[in-house]
Amino acid sequence: GGWYCFNRENCDTRYDTMRRLMSSREWPATRVGTGILSSQPEENPHWWNANMVFIPYCSSDVWSGASSKSEKNEYAFMGALIIQEVIKELVGKGLSTAKVLLLAGSSAGGTGVLLNVDRVAEQLEEMGYQGIQVRGLADSGWFLDNKQYRRTDCIDTITCAPTEAIRRGIRYWNGIVPKRCKLQFKEGEEWNCFFGYKIYPTLRCPVFVVQWLFDEAQLTVDNVHLTGQPVQEGQWLYIQNLGRELRNTLKDVTASFAPACLSHEIITRNHWTDIQVKGTSLPRALHCWDRSLHESNKNGKVPLKGCPIHLIDSCPWPHCNPSCPTIRDQFTGQEMNVIQFLMHMGFDVQKMAQQQGLEPSKLLGMLSSGN
Repeated sequence: GGWYCFNRENCDTRYDTMRRLMSSREWPATRVGTGILSSQPEENPHWWNANMVFIPYCSSDVWSGASSKSEKNEYAFMGALIIQEVIKELVGKGLSTAKVLLLAGSSAGGTGVLLNVDRVAEQLEEMGYQGIQVRGLADSGWFLDNKQYRRTDCIDTITCAPTEAIRRGIRYWNGIVPKRCKLQFKEGEEWNCFFGYKIYPTLRCPVFVVQWLFDEAQLTVDNVHLTGQPVQEGQWLYIQNLGRELRNTLKDVTASFAPACLSHEIITRNHWTDIQVKGTSLPRALHCWDRSLHESNKNGKVPLKGCPIHLIDSCPWPHCNPSCPTIRDQFTGQEMNVIQFLMHMGFDVQKMAQQQGLEPSKLLGMLSSGN
């Protein structure tokens, strides 16, 4: 993950301020895997002993680009080609004998999974490795092309409406989208394939979608900034509506994990085992998904008892799930509990209790226990 840039000006700025996302020159020699990349069983209960390969992000093109440096363009955008080259190289390092290849990513990397998972499967088939089951795990990369809370001019990645930024980006990177998705849209409308709910129905490979219902990156591009001041009622309604819209787009996604939290990215965080939806943790849900795919290969699709893979919070506001990661005030760095956070967001306990037909104290009790 790490956003992207979509024209000369904002790519220049990115090169000056975030070079590690534009070039490998200053990368550290080693990295320690965390979360799903950890080799410690207590941090990564199911896949601690898997073969893992980490592909850092330096292409700034949501893993979709296929353009080399030219006189016209000072930068090369090769996200799609980087993945193909890595797969080619791994075949000689043992991937050829694998049963399962799980392509996983967070944020821009999560969208990158949706854009590349079928292409990786086709690449391996063409190389003669039909036996490898390719799957995707997309974390915090399922964005909505919804209306911004406040419209702003398209200056950089943060202010630009998501559809407009991607539209410009595809042209600038010579971005590639999967054939099956491309066929669903008119020429020039390929940007649609960067949005999870539009590309997902076209995918052949099984994909597990992990998405916070109140994703901070989504709120940022929608111009809802939760800084310092209490949130106005309009923003509060907008945020709740965002959760509803997102929940709706996930209802037909077979395997999903969507907690009602305000956060961004999870699978490489070391607290990824703590978050639960309806009593099930994410590693457990992934394990159930793994088993269900294994079982369905043997005997048709039978959901496993007590092993859920479609987990979406139904409570309506940010952090109504008690296992959400801790919230910190963006200015003071102070930790906040759910009630402090909701008050800070301008949540009117009296009014909300009235609407729900409850005593305010009962509502507060429910909030702090997460019911």
